[in-house]
Amino acid sequence: MNTDLYQHIKQEEACAQIHGWDFSHIQGRYEEENDLPWDYKSEILKRLSPDMKILDIDTGGGEFLLSLNHPHKNTSAMEGNPPNAALCEKTLSPLGIHFKAGNADKIPFDDESFDMVINRHGDFDEGEIKRVLKKGGVFITQQVGAYNDRELVNLFYGESAPLPFPDQTLEKARAKFEKAGFVIENAMEHFGTIRFFEIGALVWFARIIEWEFPSFSADAYLPQIESAQSIISRDGSVFGRTHRFLLICKKL
Repeated sequence: MNTDLYQHIKQEEACAQIHGWDFSHIQGRYEEENDLPWDYKSEILKRLSPDMKILDIDTGGGEFLLSLNHPHKNTSAMEGNPPNAALCEKTLSPLGIHFKAGNADKIPFDDESFDMVINRHGDFDEGEIKRVLKKGGVFITQQVGAYNDRELVNLFYGESAPLPFPDQTLEKARAKFEKAGFVIENAMEHFGTIRFFEIGALVWFARIIEWEFPSFSADAYLPQIESAQSIISRDGSVFGRTHRFLLICKKL
C-alpha cells in the first residue's frame, strides 16, 4: 500500500466518531437504502396528526424525529446511549420535546401515554411498547436485519463470521407482536445494496459499525483493505447486501 493511501485510511480511522446518527462525513462516498420498497417517514406521516402524542425510541441525536416537524409539546423521545442522550438533552429538551434517557426494555414513560411509537434501527420490547401505547395506538419500526452487510463483513472476517443479531428477522419480530396481541397492519422485508465508492469511507464505516466489524482497525486489516481498494479501482465501487424490514402494528 502506498504511503498516501495508508495515511488517508489512518486519517479516516482516527476521525470515525459521530454525534447522534449522522453519516454526513461519508455523504457522496457511499450509498444505501436508495432501493427500499417503502418510505419509513411517509408511513409515519400518513398516520400522524398534530394532536397525537408520539414517542421515538432510540432516537439517536433526534435528527429523524425533528424532520417530522411534529408539535414539540406532543413529541417525546428516549435514548440509551450516553453520548447521544447528552446530545438530546442539549438539542431536544430546550425545544420543549419531552426527552428521557433510557433503554427500550424499560421505557421511562407512563402507561397508555402515546398514540404512536416509532423506532428506526433501534431496540424494542413488545411488552413495553404495548404498555405505553393507548388503545388503538400504532407502533412503526424499520429495522436492520440479521444478514445486513454480510458481503462486506466477509471481506474482512471471512464467511465464518458470526451474525451479531441472529434473531433480527421480520418473521421473528412479527411473531412477538402477534403473541403480544397486536394486529399487524404492514410487514415487509427487503434485501438491497450498500455501495462504497471510496476506501476511506469504508474504513470510517467499519470503525463506526462496531457490532458488525468487531475490533476493527486499519492496521489489523490492511490486506483486506487493499483487496477492497482493488475492487473499487476495477469496478468503481465495493458493495454488499443490506437487510431491512418494516413492521407496523396496532394495539387493540
